[in-house]
Amino acid sequence: MDESYAGLPTSHLLGSVPAVVSEDKDKNTTSYEAPEANLQIFPPNNGGEKGRGYQTVGSTSETFEQQPANNWRGVFNISSYTEYFNVDTDVVLNRLLSSLYPHGGDFFSKIDANPDLYGLIWISTTLVFVLAALGNCATYLMEKHSDSSTSWAFNVSYMNLAAFSVYGYAILVPLAFYFLLHYLGSNASLVRFWCMWGYSLFIFVLASFLLLIPVEAFRWIIIILVGAASSCFVAFNLKTYIEGNDIVVIAAFLLQLALAIFFKVYFFP
Repeated sequence: MDESYAGLPTSHLLGSVPAVVSEDKDKNTTSYEAPEANLQIFPPNNGGEKGRGYQTVGSTSETFEQQPANNWRGVFNISSYTEYFNVDTDVVLNRLLSSLYPHGGDFFSKIDANPDLYGLIWISTTLVFVLAALGNCATYLMEKHSDSSTSWAFNVSYMNLAAFSVYGYAILVPLAFYFLLHYLGSNASLVRFWCMWGYSLFIFVLASFLLLIPVEAFRWIIIILVGAASSCFVAFNLKTYIEGNDIVVIAAFLLQLALAIFFKVYFFP
């Protein structure tokens, strides 16, 4: 081939490819970054602060933190109530001793992390049997003191009366105050109310043994002191829990004192 033809420019010809210079390639090369993935949940979140649209998924840990565990599995499932019986002996003893010091008013702060229904059930049950048994003994001792020929007789009606009065008071009174405070616009917790009123009955278990002494004046002094102590325990703690409702506090005090007098009149006559 003639050398004159070899020098002709060929870039205009169809199918020709210009030579690539390595220096230009390095200069024109650009880095490409993939866009960040934006995961979404279906169905859309039709509400909330962001309005209608899809809800963006956060990190895995954030998602689990926003969904607290709920152990409620139905009214008739025992597993739903296990968290209210998750207390040991030391915790129960500490709360029993706290119920004997009414001036503190810090009982709700002690049970705030873990209110229990263990005290409500077992203290109420113990008080029912104590009132029925010791009430019969106290009645017999009083009659024996006045008439030596009196024979022992167990009055079964004491058991029925003790069960209806103790269980009814321990369950219905906190429930009534719970609905009353919600009606008045105050924040209230039914489980905490049941826990506090349940432990307030513990002092009556101890006082029942002193009421066996067949001296009527001594019995009245004991029941008034014990009733006042239990009433103050309820009133002071309720006052720290619901500030500004003095009428409700006074009503709780009088109800607790009336319960003490009821025990004296019907079980230790």
